[in-house]
Amino acid sequence: MTISVFRFAPSPNGPLHLGHALSALTGFDMAHRAGGRFLLRIEDIDVARCREEHVADIVEDLSWLGITWEEPVLRQSQHFAVYVQAAAWLESQGLLYPCFASRSEIEAAAPGSVDPDGAPLYPGLHKGLARETVEARMQNGERFALRLDMERALAKAREHLSGAPLTFTELDETGRAEVVEAHPERWGDAVILRKDVPASYHLAVVVDDARQGVTHVTRGRDLFAATDLHRLLQVLLGLPEPVYHHHRLLTDAEGRKLAKSAGDTGLGTLRAAGASTADVRRMLGLS
Repeated sequence: MTISVFRFAPSPNGPLHLGHALSALTGFDMAHRAGGRFLLRIEDIDVARCREEHVADIVEDLSWLGITWEEPVLRQSQHFAVYVQAAAWLESQGLLYPCFASRSEIEAAAPGSVDPDGAPLYPGLHKGLARETVEARMQNGERFALRLDMERALAKAREHLSGAPLTFTELDETGRAEVVEAHPERWGDAVILRKDVPASYHLAVVVDDARQGVTHVTRGRDLFAATDLHRLLQVLLGLPEPVYHHHRLLTDAEGRKLAKSAGDTGLGTLRAAGASTADVRRMLGLS
């Protein structure tokens, strides 16, 4: 009998708010109903923004919500070598190439063109650089990212899938499964290893979900489009396909998604004001 594995994977770059509580409780409740396992993963590859005090706050907040998880907790910052190894395999297949372009250069070359996250869509500025040029710039110490050659990646994926479409399975709020066709091409030549750290969110999340045996990925609807790219990477790397559930998002009176950067009410603030776990569940519309 296969045991279902769920996870909550926050980034410790600010206090958790009600939106995080919805995500954590959704996964935890689903794991409980399925008789499955629940994991906590700290996604701290952005070492410049992540803080250890936020890790401690995450643990305190989740414990207050009545959430328990298995130990040890995986910290992405301790596993960069794993992501580099995965990227090296993609590079050996001719699917990655170095890019020295800055964000401003990309914006200037492709004004108004953005990916699903709203970032400038890469126009292929350094896709065709000669090897000698690349080597010279590397020797000069120029920082570079490794980007996915989307055209080649899609062709390779079609080979793996014997021409079948790239899809993923999405569970709706009632648990009904729907097969969704993925369109990773809308991400363009996405960054797989960043300039500043030897990983990217997209690469790290698929590698970690596979090595932790995650069978059900629960996360906010804002990450629905990212699943297209994640499914492509899973196929290219030969990783198992989890089931996905992208839950509703919490918004303010203006319809804006709750965010750490906007200073939305943190769980620690609610707790200090005397709110209970039951109060939070009522705020979130959870039974």
